[in-house]
Amino acid sequence: MCDRNLGRILDLMDEHDLWRDTMLIVGTDHGFLLGEHGWWAKNQMPYYNEVANNPLFIWDPRSAVCGARRQSLVQMIDWAPTLLDYFQQPIPADMQGQPLAKVIASDEPVREGALFGVFSGHVNVTDGRYVYMRAAQPGREHDIANYTLMPIKMNARYDVDELGKLSLAPPFKFTKGLQVLRIPAREKYKGVNSFGHLLFDLRDDPQQQHPIHDEAIEARMINLLIRLMKENDAPAEQYRRLGLDVI
Repeated sequence: MCDRNLGRILDLMDEHDLWRDTMLIVGTDHGFLLGEHGWWAKNQMPYYNEVANNPLFIWDPRSAVCGARRQSLVQMIDWAPTLLDYFQQPIPADMQGQPLAKVIASDEPVREGALFGVFSGHVNVTDGRYVYMRAAQPGREHDIANYTLMPIKMNARYDVDELGKLSLAPPFKFTKGLQVLRIPAREKYKGVNSFGHLLFDLRDDPQQQHPIHDEAIEARMINLLIRLMKENDAPAEQYRRLGLDVI
């Protein structure tokens, strides 16, 4: 079904010669394990590349590059700035994504690293070669909270006990000066932090079968993780949860 409907879009682009002046972005929200690493689906295990490294195809009429691969790190947050840049619109100062025109044209990088993960699981960082997965410290798995101005879960309401523990938190850099509700939470995916910290070398082990132990590389990735967490205005309890408050 997906292939057929994507084909309909491509046929429409051909039929109306839209390739001349139409940007096309094709991506996905996440991957899915089908037995790799001995797991099925997602979330209950470390965020391996099969889940985190998603397909992305972009056609940019300005450079008209086709049939080429790029190695630079990009994220979904780059899509909006890319579209704004294409239509020559200003990019808001609080947008952290980057326009991808130079990546598409010549593989010029727009970032040194990227954070990724799932709520209450590992907090992960990659520089393109190495992936470092930082687990919660034993006993701190539940040292997390939801920050929101819409106190409802994805598919359920907060109960009275949960709402009774909420407090008003100071603004984050990305909340446009607004305070938000802080609602204490608990580890959502049981056991994922029991894997401990993991470090993979994607060049030598692209299937992430053999975690490596290298103190120098781990220290560098921890520094990158902390820097990106600061850029994303991560709350104080996340540093404590990951044991980064003592590094």
